[in-house]
Amino acid sequence: MLMNISTSWQKKLKNEFDKDYFKELIVQVENEFRSSICYPPKEFIFNAFNSCSFDQVKVVIIGQDPYHGEGEANGLCFSVNDGVKIPPSLRHIFTEIYSDLNAIFLPNTGNLDRWSKQGVLLLNTTLTVRKDTPNSHKTLKWNLFTDAVIHLISEEKKGVVFLLWGAFAQKKGSKINKNKHQVFECGHPSFAHSHKKWFGNQHFSKTNTYLIKNGKKPIDWF
Repeated sequence: MLMNISTSWQKKLKNEFDKDYFKELIVQVENEFRSSICYPPKEFIFNAFNSCSFDQVKVVIIGQDPYHGEGEANGLCFSVNDGVKIPPSLRHIFTEIYSDLNAIFLPNTGNLDRWSKQGVLLLNTTLTVRKDTPNSHKTLKWNLFTDAVIHLISEEKKGVVFLLWGAFAQKKGSKINKNKHQVFECGHPSFAHSHKKWFGNQHFSKTNTYLIKNGKKPIDWF
């Protein structure tokens, strides 16, 4: 499989790409795409890294795996392609932004590429999925790769905001150096948890406050 990943990340992750587990992973992914319908399209598997270079990263949001419906996944966690109905979790995210930042309207597209281009790495833990089968690729070794990405950011950058929504993301981010970075945690914005643990977290205003305090440009969440 030809990996479509930006030069900045290629340089940083070269040693990871040379490891046996990663070579095995790519073969497994190729086999999955050959034997069944999988998402996102191959050219978008590493879209999170292409939309946000290593040098740009100032916020990291950790998701679980891509949306598994036809035409939905675009390689960015919580994000869907233009024209796709906004999923419940993302609608709850937009509602919290609306409340937190005193917005006057909600976004009409679920494509979060505009966040990526401002330095928000939208990282799924597993980068691929089989059609209509959530978590179907969790047994592949994507987890090792995304652990390495998080470790790299934690070690080589400073003052990054990590948004960890739900127990899964919080466990994934357990090794982030909190002396160097800001970590905000709350419940997952899914339908099942939103009414208790999501609304009112104010993560978007808190993120911007932290970025400004550290001399960085805030994120335009709209």
